[in-house]
Amino acid sequence: MSSIRFLPQSIHGVLDYAVALTLIVAPFVFDFRADSNFAHWLSVAAGAGLLVYSLVTDYGLGAVELIPFKLHLVFDFAAGALFVALALLASFETTTAAFYGIVGAAVIAVVFVTDLGDEPAPARAASLS
Repeated sequence: MSSIRFLPQSIHGVLDYAVALTLIVAPFVFDFRADSNFAHWLSVAAGAGLLVYSLVTDYGLGAVELIPFKLHLVFDFAAGALFVALALLASFETTTAAFYGIVGAAVIAVVFVTDLGDEPAPARAASLS
């Protein structure tokens, strides 16, 4: 039986940094501020937060190993759920609501397909070289 958890942590890490950048840049590109100052700055703050907790996660792309990868996934899931809830419940305009819903659902999906692995970050980094 194959596992649903097929996404390597190294790819998850790359996605973390790409999503962080997207969350920071998208509100400016799509002018969320015209819709909601809250939506604009929440996305920027979420991107900055994702960047910080990715940098301190114990995985191959973390700079400092302060939080375990499984806790990182809990943060990811909570942020994804918040984004989906806001897309459905907040009175955001179409583009903002779609962005929040798509990003939130994608983040939740990535959490569920990421390989949990038990190797500490240094062992994973050494195996990648």
